Amino acid sequence: MASIERTAYPRFKRTVTARELHELFTPSVGEIEWAKGLTRSAEHLLALVVLLKSFQRLGYFPDLYEVPVVVVDHVRGYLEMGAEVEAAHESDRTAERHRAWIRQRVGVVRDMGQARKLAEQAIHGAVQTKDNPADLINVALEELVRAGLELPGYSTLEEMAGRIREEVNAGFHAAILARLGPFERERLLGLLRVDSASRRSRFDDLKRPAGAASLSRFKEHLIHLIWMDELGQTQGWMVEVPTAKVAHFAGEAKELDAGDMKKVAIDKRVVLLACLLHTARIRGRDELATMFCKRMARLHKQARERFEALREASRVEAERLVDVFGDVLVGVREALGVSENEQPAGAGPDPIEQIWQRTGAAVLATLNEAGGVEDLSRAHEQVTAYHGDNYLPFLEKFYRRSRSVLFDLLDVLVLVPTTSDRTVLDAAEFLKANRRRVGEYIPDHAEGEPVDLSFASEAWTNIVRDRRRPSSLVRRHFEACVFSYLASELRAGDIAVDGSESYANLTEQLLSWEECRPLLAEYCAEVGLPNGAAEFTGELRRKLTETAAGVNAGFPANTDLDIVDGEPVLKRRKGRQRTDSAKTLEKLLLSRLPERPILDVLTRTAYRTECFRHFGPASGSDPKIRDTVGRYTLLAFCARSDSDRIGLFACSA
Repeated sequence: MASIERTAYPRFKRTVTARELHELFTPSVGEIEWAKGLTRSAEHLLALVVLLKSFQRLGYFPDLYEVPVVVVDHVRGYLEMGAEVEAAHESDRTAERHRAWIRQRVGVVRDMGQARKLAEQAIHGAVQTKDNPADLINVALEELVRAGLELPGYSTLEEMAGRIREEVNAGFHAAILARLGPFERERLLGLLRVDSASRRSRFDDLKRPAGAASLSRFKEHLIHLIWMDELGQTQGWMVEVPTAKVAHFAGEAKELDAGDMKKVAIDKRVVLLACLLHTARIRGRDELATMFCKRMARLHKQARERFEALREASRVEAERLVDVFGDVLVGVREALGVSENEQPAGAGPDPIEQIWQRTGAAVLATLNEAGGVEDLSRAHEQVTAYHGDNYLPFLEKFYRRSRSVLFDLLDVLVLVPTTSDRTVLDAAEFLKANRRRVGEYIPDHAEGEPVDLSFASEAWTNIVRDRRRPSSLVRRHFEACVFSYLASELRAGDIAVDGSESYANLTEQLLSWEECRPLLAEYCAEVGLPNGAAEFTGELRRKLTETAAGVNAGFPANTDLDIVDGEPVLKRRKGRQRTDSAKTLEKLLLSRLPERPILDVLTRTAYRTECFRHFGPASGSDPKIRDTVGRYTLLAFCARSDSDRIGLFACSA
């Protein structure tokens, strides 16, 4: 069960700061006068005021010896009593009378029966979606405080949360078991059989992470996911079982090995295995989609690097071709200039045929000196191919090795659109239908319907379509294009993976209009919006008109806003120099902030915030380690990497 430190159950801190003493335990003048009117001795007066402030802080009555000494001394000082006065009751009857007076003043009712009933209802409602005992106890505390009831003891809430949690979980176990047939149970239990050769069980495979997005790991994980799907369609087993519960049951199984699982009762063992398999299938789809996106990103990176390398190499050829072209121009100019400068006196201009002959001879001579027409043509084609910034033609070369596994991925993952645009998915379906084609080209239509390539950019369209074949597609470029856009759509959330979590269709998780309609009036009242459609649009129009009028009126004095070509443009503000007063304030703050050792800072932070109460096992049970506070504090504030964490664990063990 959860320790009290991991819950919101009110209690005295180990160290009470001066600020907490002043804000929480300082009695007001009215409280002091009220207590003096009910008591006759200094001991009873001190005890009554101490109990009053303690109850206001905790919500229940502690024993007087449990109240920190600093709190008693603080209250004693405000009552102007000497150190010899002790907070005590002369009898149990007096103590009960004091508690009754305090309840009446604070306005809290003591009804343990009603408190237990209300706490049970709150825990029973919360345990449907929560499993951590600390969370269940916190829900019960919230309801008790809201109802104005005195809090029961922590052990009462702890026992109640454990009992209800066990009952509800047993109900979920029974529901899952009822959906499993004998064959499915046997298959799940078979996961725990240890292979004599490898000394391992298939149960360990359910916990295996995907690893890097290499091609071999991609293939292995794809086979692994197919194997898990063959074990059973777990979605049907988990119908009406909250996702948080399934995750908790799976987490419980994940912490055990095959030997420990065999020690669990057989019915619970089957349920834990079913939940672990369900979460493993979901995680497997997440990991496979992630590996696919990373794989496509890697292919694009390789194509871009290859393109840049070849473009750099072709730069020399481009410079050579420019020089050759310059030589051609010089030769042509000289050939044309003969008719004007080198003609004999009295001779007329050369016939056009002679000019052409001289020019052609000069051009051919220059081209031959540069390597010949064939060599220059090849160089020109190479430079033209790398001109611009389109590396996509090189993607097909690196895509070939991944082609088979990418098509297998389309067979395993069920992709669904999250928007009304289905063009990419339709292209993927067309791709699957033409998987067995091995030619360079494939038709751009299926059963008379053309493939919609509106999703593709101009750079892709230029290489996917061949001008010489207007009704065909370049097969490999088309495949690389579709897979690239599938990865892009998955990352953007426009395509979802059925049975996934990270790549799930988030729109299906939103509240439906039927669920929202009853809440609409209350919501509109809270945010100050009209409930009706006409009133709502009228109010928005009024506010927009007022805002526009205010902006228009202040525009002449607004130096940050400008209108450029009819569009409003906000100018970048220039930072102003720090004023002398700001510099003085900074020096004053630094002078009043004392230097403290890092261990002192960590100690003060841990005890004042009690952040360590949020750490611990996922089950909510007490951690089985020594010096819990010290370990958690070091891990939270000092660990910077995995190696640091390992070292801290080793040092504090």
